[in-house]
Order: sequence, then structure tokens, then C-alpha cells
Amino acid sequence: MKMIILVFAFLIGGMSQAQILDPVKWSTSVNKISETEYELIAIADIEKEWHLYSQRVPEDGPIPTSFVYAGNGNYLKKGNTLEGKGHVIQDPVFEMEIKYFENKAEFRQRIKLKGEVPFKIEAIVEFMVCDDSRCLPPTEKELVFDIN
Repeated sequence: MKMIILVFAFLIGGMSQAQILDPVKWSTSVNKISETEYELIAIADIEKEWHLYSQRVPEDGPIPTSFVYAGNGNYLKKGNTLEGKGHVIQDPVFEMEIKYFENKAEFRQRIKLKGEVPFKIEAIVEFMVCDDSRCLPPTEKELVFDIN
């Protein structure tokens, strides 16, 4: 009888655990533009049916994608982080026009070197994703760019 109760407890416990959703995988690369300029590239691989939102969304909309680059004295940011074309739709959930990305999104940030290479740039990306039936809470992921 104890064995049956134990097996039943494990089955109930296993079924009650929530599935952890992580529909966006981030990767980084660095493109050398010149001896003193580099481009930091962050790529989001987005699972089918999910949408990653732009850096610029209307007020009262979803949380926009944002990047924070840790300063370390070796570089200066040049301009803002640029993003790909994406899709602009009239979103029925948020009832507004919103730009989002599906499948893949690419973000680029130019930097100018102040110091010697090699070094690393650490960054945090905050983002929100939704599918047709739900949105996940905003998520932060650490990114690292190797400047060589």
C-alpha cells in the first residue's frame, strides 16, 4: 500500500510541475568595421508561433526589447542599437499597431574603441514574447561580446 501511495504521489507531483517556456535563444557575434570600430550583433532565434517585440512600441503596449551595455572604459557606443525590419501589425491583444519579429531578429550596436583589444563587453537584453494566446513576463538574459 505504501508503494502505491508513493507512486501516486510522484505521478501527481510530476504532472503538477509547470512547463518552463523559453522560446527565445540569444547568440552574439562581433563584426570588425575598421581598426577602431566594431559592430556588436545580438541574434534572437525565436520558436515558431512566438513574437519578440521591437525596441520601440507604443505606450501601454508590450514591454519593448532593450539593451544595456556595461561600460568598461575600453569603448564608446556610437548611436543607438539598430534592429531589423520585422513585421508591423494591428495587434488584436494590445489593440494598437506594433512591430514584432518572428523566427529570427537581429540587433546591431556600433562601438568605437578607446583601449586595447582583446576585451569583453557584457550586456543585458530585456524582452517580452507572446504567442496567439498568451504573453510571457519580461525576461532578462546576459550577453557577452568578445572583442578581438
